[in-house]
Amino acid sequence: MSNKPNKTKKNKTKITKISANSHQSDNTDTDKHQVAETKPDQKSHAGDKAISTDDKSTKSKKPFILLRPFIAFGSYLRDSWRELRQVRWPNRKLTWKLTAAVLIYCAIFVVFIVLLDMFFTFIFNLLLS
Repeated sequence: MSNKPNKTKKNKTKITKISANSHQSDNTDTDKHQVAETKPDQKSHAGDKAISTDDKSTKSKKPFILLRPFIAFGSYLRDSWRELRQVRWPNRKLTWKLTAAVLIYCAIFVVFIVLLDMFFTFIFNLLLS
């Protein structure tokens, strides 16, 4: 009687393939991802292929040097528009309150500047006379 492992029983391992551009959440359920069964002694090159294709997708071709400013400006406009869509605009009542607050602040600041101007003018006239 030998202590050799039973060759009729096949060992199978599960390999989960997750793509980098997946729009799913980080759940690791096997029903949401592709699952492949391979024997341990078989060499699987699926992982190598996935890595090589991901490397190609991450390397983007740079556009012609004269087009780069226009592309950058276009992406700036696109990103600005996305940000503007996320803004929660105030209603009419809040807009009037904020406008009044700005006008009151400006009036107080103008009075402060005029008082400082009058003070420095008075001191300057005292020094000159």
